[in-house]
Order: sequence, then C-alpha cells, then structure tokens
Amino acid sequence: MSNHLYGYLLAVLLLFVSGCTSLTKHPVYVEDGVAINGYDVVGYFVENAPVKGSEQFTSEYGEVLWRFSSAENQAKFEDEPTQYLPQYGGYCAYAMSHGFVVDTVPEAFSVINGKLYLNYSLGVRETWLEDTDRFIEEADKQWVKKLAK
Repeated sequence: MSNHLYGYLLAVLLLFVSGCTSLTKHPVYVEDGVAINGYDVVGYFVENAPVKGSEQFTSEYGEVLWRFSSAENQAKFEDEPTQYLPQYGGYCAYAMSHGFVVDTVPEAFSVINGKLYLNYSLGVRETWLEDTDRFIEEADKQWVKKLAK
C-alpha cells in the first residue's frame, strides 16, 4: 500500500474513531472552559507555531475564554479578534470538509491566506494540505450548515 493511500485511510479512520461531537451553544472548540486547548491563537500568526497561552493573559470573546502567551498577543487579539479566530471554531478543518465536527491538537495547524486552520492530528493535517482549496470550499459549506442547525 502506498504511503499516500495509507495516510488517507488513516486520516479517515481517525475521524471516525475519534468520536465526532456536535456544536454547542458556542461554536468554538472548548476544553475545560478554554478555547482550543488553551493555545495562543495570535502565536500561530506571529511565531508560526503553537504557543501555550497563560492564565495570566486571557480575554473573553464570544462568551469563550481565550489564553495568550503575552500581553502583546492579548492586545492584538482584543484589537481585532476576528483576524485571529480559527476557522470552523477551531474544530478540525479536514473533518469539517466532510461534514464532521471533530476536536483538534495544537500542533496540527496551517495558516492559509491569513486564516488559521486546525486539524485532528498531524497525519490528518498532511491529508488536508494535499488539496486545501477544495477542502476549504467544502468545509465552508458544511460550516454554514452546522451553524444553521
């Protein structure tokens, strides 16, 4: 079996095994009351890396608590939060392109055309990166449907 096919099958299997969730009152991926595992959304843009946020630097936006690694990143977010919010509420972008709402890990990210996309795993991220234009188009459609429910 080729690595490409193996990666694709693994990505699909992980999506089903992971246990899909549904959107709650707040369509943002929240664990323990904090958005996207407590990682700094501004850090993805500034450092091009996942950076753990601190309890010292927090902001509430959309009735969700966001953490930041510095006062500077917190201020950037507060000045223009929509610029930094992850697409699809921080749920897996690849899964959303198939109509599923699945959690994410901080390391599996990509910034495309100034927007942050998160994925379920690094393996799923590899599949996502193979055709982001198509997956984004499909995920955008699915997200609108999910929010309308």
